[in-house]
Amino acid sequence: MDDSKIPKKSPGALFTWGLMLWIPALVLAGCVAVGPDYSPPEIEEPVNWHSPLDDGLRGEAVDTGLLAQWWTTLNDPQLTDFIQRALEGNLDLGQARARVRQARASRGIAAADRFPGLGLGASLKRSRASEDSGTGSERDLYQTGFDAGWELDLFGGIERGLEAADANLEASREALTHAWVTLAAEVARNYVDVRSYQARLAIARANLAAQQESFDMVQKKFQAGIVSALDLEQARYNLETTRANIPFLHTGLVRAQNRLAVLLGETPGSLELDQEVPIPVTPLEIAVGIPADLLRRRPDVRQAERELAARTARIGVATAKLYPSLSLTGSIGLEALSDRNLFRTGSTTYGLGPNFSWNIFNAGAVRQSIKVETALQEQALIHYEAVILLALEEVENALTGYAQEQVRRGALEKAAGAARAAADIAQNQYRAGLIDFQNVLEAQRSLLSLQDQLAQSREAVVVNLVSLYKALGGGWNPLAPSLNYRKTKP
Repeated sequence: MDDSKIPKKSPGALFTWGLMLWIPALVLAGCVAVGPDYSPPEIEEPVNWHSPLDDGLRGEAVDTGLLAQWWTTLNDPQLTDFIQRALEGNLDLGQARARVRQARASRGIAAADRFPGLGLGASLKRSRASEDSGTGSERDLYQTGFDAGWELDLFGGIERGLEAADANLEASREALTHAWVTLAAEVARNYVDVRSYQARLAIARANLAAQQESFDMVQKKFQAGIVSALDLEQARYNLETTRANIPFLHTGLVRAQNRLAVLLGETPGSLELDQEVPIPVTPLEIAVGIPADLLRRRPDVRQAERELAARTARIGVATAKLYPSLSLTGSIGLEALSDRNLFRTGSTTYGLGPNFSWNIFNAGAVRQSIKVETALQEQALIHYEAVILLALEEVENALTGYAQEQVRRGALEKAAGAARAAADIAQNQYRAGLIDFQNVLEAQRSLLSLQDQLAQSREAVVVNLVSLYKALGGGWNPLAPSLNYRKTKP
């Protein structure tokens, strides 16, 4: 047959023919999304807190603006400054920010799968046929052109992947907020720890001075033959026992300062804190709201819920692999045996059409991957429920700890006051010769012990308040936008 009599299709006609094949696929694309549709699980929430709301705790709605900057209620400018510096310099917070950027980029990759891909290529190939099979001549082949491809999301696998990426991005943002909430609490705890060690050191040194005075008095009486060596040695070991406790407290102070510096993203040993500042005083009243508000506010609860949503979407991604896939491909380019003929009309090449594939047999691997994703979703659900229980537990413990420690602090304040008076009376009576030194010894020991316990109790009250604010999700909302900021260091 004469080739000239065969009707030839123009590129335009071939494009029209290919487009007619694409239209049904375009209509079907995205119409079906396999796998379960996600909806947040229903959780039974306690109506009220189990712990009684005593000692300034109130069940009124929480002021979210105040809760976001709860440390200001302690009225300590140094603490406020440290928390701001931690926001800018903490390295763990920097890692959390980087994970948000990673999740945002991963989401961009998932979103790109919904669109066609376009590529440009060019090549030059020199070949030579063998003399046995051909002429043995050499030739050049010049090629250039565009390639395009688009996988149609017939069963929603790509859409489910984007849904999972969105949920992962939201979870990473909640993780960043949770990292900030935790960091603010850790900075406050270590700051209060520093102030507590400073107070305890001051107490130990004041008692050491008083015991030194007692020792000097006993030593004079011993040299005068008024008292026995027993009184002298009792005064000595009482004095040296207090002196031996000072290095321990100093070590604790240095460790707390170094830890605080690292939390701020600074070199250990770089912090020098004024030792005249007392332990912060807690506010008189604190609103704690109700459990339902807590669960909506805590970033770790919201993070766990978003992780559950991502895992649910991943089931759809795995399920979509059970079904056939359809992609549309096309190419247009130039091909010639010499560079001068490459851009002539006759060098045009093109191709257009759909590609269909279906993995019919893979020994059950796809179905097993669906089971894997389903099991991971079940784990995410259990983790979500566990996070909720942990959140409620933290609040209940913090409520009880804060209220009960205030009761303990009040009793210790009275006991320390009485011990101070008893020590003064014993010192005066011993000086007058009315009692023996054993009474002075016991009074001084009790005074030092009770004053030290009181300082630790004052610290515990503030630490329990910090734990309560953290458990309530303190720092979660108004500061969230600024978490993307990190000051660049020289």
